[in-house]
Amino acid sequence: MNLTRNLSKSLSRAVDRRKFHSCKHSKSQIVGYKCVADPNRRAFNVSDSSWGQPRAFSGSFHVDKGGLHVKPLVIERIETVGTVASTDPADKQPLNYDQIFIRDFVPSALAFLNGEAEIVKNFLLHTLQLQSWEKTVDCYNPGQGLMPASFKVRTVPLDGSPEELEEVLDPDFGESAIGRVAPVDSGLWWIILLRAYGKITGDYSLQERVDVQTGIRLILNLCLTDGFDMFPSLLVTDGSCMIDRRMGIHGHPLEIQALFYSGLRCSREMLTVNDTTKNLVAAINNRLSALSFHIREYYWVDMKKINEIYRYKTEEYSTDAINKFNIYPDQIPSWLVDWIPDEGGYFIGNLQPAHMDFRFFTLGNLWAIISSLGTSKQNKDVLNLIEEKWDDLVANMPLKIIYPALESDEWRIITGSDPKNTPWSYHNGGSWPTLLWQVNIL
Repeated sequence: MNLTRNLSKSLSRAVDRRKFHSCKHSKSQIVGYKCVADPNRRAFNVSDSSWGQPRAFSGSFHVDKGGLHVKPLVIERIETVGTVASTDPADKQPLNYDQIFIRDFVPSALAFLNGEAEIVKNFLLHTLQLQSWEKTVDCYNPGQGLMPASFKVRTVPLDGSPEELEEVLDPDFGESAIGRVAPVDSGLWWIILLRAYGKITGDYSLQERVDVQTGIRLILNLCLTDGFDMFPSLLVTDGSCMIDRRMGIHGHPLEIQALFYSGLRCSREMLTVNDTTKNLVAAINNRLSALSFHIREYYWVDMKKINEIYRYKTEEYSTDAINKFNIYPDQIPSWLVDWIPDEGGYFIGNLQPAHMDFRFFTLGNLWAIISSLGTSKQNKDVLNLIEEKWDDLVANMPLKIIYPALESDEWRIITGSDPKNTPWSYHNGGSWPTLLWQVNIL
């Protein structure tokens, strides 16, 4: 708990609030104020950061030929609900970077929890409301409980009247995303942030609300639904997390498993145990035990494990097989043996039948340590590896999201020749300073 408080304080000091562009959601209140909006400014969302702090006005508008005028009718009480992913005035087509992402808001939220916790509470409650929205992709409805990847504040006519406007939240559950992939990690990040809100502020009344308890259960039911999978890890498609483009992570990527484990632990602490939830709590306990064993045993790689894989027998048809996933020793990449230190190791990026993804995924390994998914020795060995391979993983611009990058034929085949994910850029080995807040926890 002290570690979480210290992180919140350090983030709050480090963040320049002038760089936060806070989106607003409104509640009507007559305040007797009027202003005239500059017609050259963005319609219905007047903001000016020249004073070092974004300001926004919203309310009932009247449109004249000479420009946009705000009449002294009803001015809205401004309520901050999050921070947009990016603000670049020169970008005329920001795609979805002008939206509030659940995963991207988490480090901002930790900063806000040191003195401005109401913003985080607003965010949690408004995203919870979006969870119940109907989601449709080509006449198909995804599972109940899905959280949006992001949402945008839009201004629309009030009750069909073109003269009065209101602000609404417009969520994206993946139906507008590039590749149309549902965000599996959003609900897990929401649970983690909800737990952090209670621990840091001491306000546990939020997590005890009936609607919040229902939201937690819906997310868990979606994650714990029985399927055809033989493993306790969560099966997802490519692009369903922070790496939201095709990068060969379909299956059981480490990042999702670490967040899943953390989300289960947080949920167990927050759920009100009664006749309705006792079976769910039992399922959480069973899954936590199975998942931790699975990741610690089969995802871990160090020099000892590499030597074991070299001696694996293949095509073992037996309940007591050593090589349970039928991994062929030739899969071990040439770079790995020279790269991994004698005193160190890490969790591989993915595990499937006859396939081990030996790339180092930074977020997954960091969060495995934060959530205690790994053993104490494994956690120390991951940190030893990061220190030993500092020039590769941190270098001049921290922090590499993946190491090593896909290149040549691997890049063409696995990414589909994605021009955004060329070697050592973006998700393909690019530098992501935002990962440093998790290093700060460690």
